[in-house]
Amino acid sequence: MRLDKEQSKEYLAEIRKDMPKTKHVRTMVRAFLTGGIICCIGQGIGDAIKAIFPSMQEDEVGGFVTMMMILLTAILTGIGVYDKIGAFGGAGSIVPITGFANSIVSPAIEHKREGIVLGLCANMFSIAGPVIVFGISASVLVGIIYCFI
Repeated sequence: MRLDKEQSKEYLAEIRKDMPKTKHVRTMVRAFLTGGIICCIGQGIGDAIKAIFPSMQEDEVGGFVTMMMILLTAILTGIGVYDKIGAFGGAGSIVPITGFANSIVSPAIEHKREGIVLGLCANMFSIAGPVIVFGISASVLVGIIYCFI
């Protein structure tokens, strides 16, 4: 049974009446602030490392910052704080490094009762694994195309 235009308009009006209103501006501001704070923390770690170890190369500092952000995210996810950050900041909390670390740690924590091998290790990459596989596959495909162009 297909709805005509008038019935479709009535149906949409009824749906919109009961649908909760989103607060787009508030949501965007929270995401911006959350992502910005996470990035400022990373920059602060990098600046501190440069001040403590002035002879350290820029790429080494970047690697250290990455490791520290992953460690902080894993710890905050483990103690349940990162979920609250995500609930507040929404998409702003999935800054690439921290979002990826959270996506690895969360399933592992959920399955820890099943043991180390079958619980933690087997489920650690249940969310992040497909992303890794797709990323590698896409980069190989783009590399092949680039070679022929």
